[in-house]
Amino acid sequence: MTTPSLSVDKRGAIAHLTLNRPTLDVAFARELADACERIAANVDARVALLSAEGDAFSTGWDSPASAQASPSDPFGCLAELSRPVVCALNGDALSAGLELALACDVRIAADGVRLGLPDIAMGLLPMAGGTQRLPRLVGRGKALEMILTGEPVDAQEALRIGLVSAVVAPGRLMAEAESIANRIAERGPLAVRYAKEAILRGLEMPLDQALRFETDLTIILQTTDDRAEGVQAFLDKRKPEFKGK
Repeated sequence: MTTPSLSVDKRGAIAHLTLNRPTLDVAFARELADACERIAANVDARVALLSAEGDAFSTGWDSPASAQASPSDPFGCLAELSRPVVCALNGDALSAGLELALACDVRIAADGVRLGLPDIAMGLLPMAGGTQRLPRLVGRGKALEMILTGEPVDAQEALRIGLVSAVVAPGRLMAEAESIANRIAERGPLAVRYAKEAILRGLEMPLDQALRFETDLTIILQTTDDRAEGVQAFLDKRKPEFKGK
C-alpha cells in the first residue's frame, strides 16, 4: 500500500500536517484538500502547522505530469483555511514546494535553507500560485527577479524581503514554530479567524471597501460569547477561556 504524501495529527489545539516525502505526487492535492476539510470541521483545531520529514521541505512535483494533472491553485484550500497556518521550513523549498509554503500564513525557516521558483529554467511557469502569491508577499520587483532568473534566495535573504518572518537554527525550528502556533491558539479563535479573513479578503479590495469589510467583521465579533469573555477576563485580571462561540 502506498504511503500517503501527507500525514495529519492533531495535538492539543494544533493540527500537525507533515510532508512524508520531498516531492509531491499527483494525489497530494487531494490529500491536502481532505486534510483541510477535516481541520475546518474540527472546532478544537485552532491552528495548523505544516512541516516535513527529511532534509528538504519540498523540491516540488515528482514529474511534469503530476504538475499538469494537478488542479488550478492546488494549495488554495490551505490559503483559504479558516485557521491560521504556520509553516516550518526545515530544508529547501523549491518550485511547487515554495508555492505550498506561500499558501501558508506564517513561515519560519531554518538557517541554511534555500527558497526559489526555478521552473522557468526548465521552460515552465510556476503553476501552483507562485506568480500570484509571491509578488503579493515580497513585492513586484523581487518576485520578478526570483521568477525570471529562477535563482533561489537563502534564508537570510528570505527574511530580509519578508518571505519568511524568522530564521532560526535548524535544531530550534520546530520548537519556534510550535511556540508561534501555541501563541495563536491561545488567542480568541473567532477574532483570529476574522483577522485572517480581513487581511486576505481586504488585499483584493479597494481600501474604502476593505475598511467597510473590517468594520462589518468587527460588528459581528462584538455579538459573540468570546468577545464578552475577553472583556470580562480583562476586568477580572485573568486569562480568558475562549470557546469559539
